[in-house]
Amino acid sequence: MTEKLITEAVGTFFLVLTIGLTTLGGVPWAPVVIGSALMAMVYMGGHISGAHYNPAVTLAMLLRRKISGGDAAAYMIVQFLGAVLAAIAVAVLREEALVVSPSPAASPLQVLLVEIPFTFALVLVVLNVATSPRTEGNSYYGLAIGFTVLVGAAAGGDISGGAFNPAVGLGPAVVGAVTGSGFEANVLLYYFLGPFVGAGLAAWIFRVQHPEEFQSIEG
Repeated sequence: MTEKLITEAVGTFFLVLTIGLTTLGGVPWAPVVIGSALMAMVYMGGHISGAHYNPAVTLAMLLRRKISGGDAAAYMIVQFLGAVLAAIAVAVLREEALVVSPSPAASPLQVLLVEIPFTFALVLVVLNVATSPRTEGNSYYGLAIGFTVLVGAAAGGDISGGAFNPAVGLGPAVVGAVTGSGFEANVLLYYFLGPFVGAGLAAWIFRVQHPEEFQSIEG
């Protein structure tokens, strides 16, 4: 289990680190860089931990019965820890705290209408390319997952902030609160409710798509 938790922490760390350095640095085509980083980390850790790097994905895996409740909780804890450490690193490197937040012009409904569907798309892709026996052994799972995040960030990032991941929302918010940048209370609404609802819907649709594959954990 230790190797799985270390992998989840490392993968989440590099995802959030990339998000922070590219967005605060004004890097052109940041969604491409972020999606590529996730793709690389998925290939790095997929065979070890399943490469969730996202509590919403872990929730879907729990609903998919691919992980136990205790292991899912441990995954989420280290994912948040990885995100916090990455946000600290970003603050040191950029001398500015990473704040994941929606557009000031966006309404709560608009933010959720980005976070829920694109998290849904991300999780449904993960479930289909990384957990179905029909696609077992494929070599494209990392590409599919990374490109889904790229699409979501490019299409809706300027509206919702493009988190699609509770760790991405909460980690920087915690560091911001500690460093005096303030804590965005709407993080809990937008980046917890949105992604977790999207993940739940994705797990349900996967079960509709593949009822014979929704199996219990053995043992």
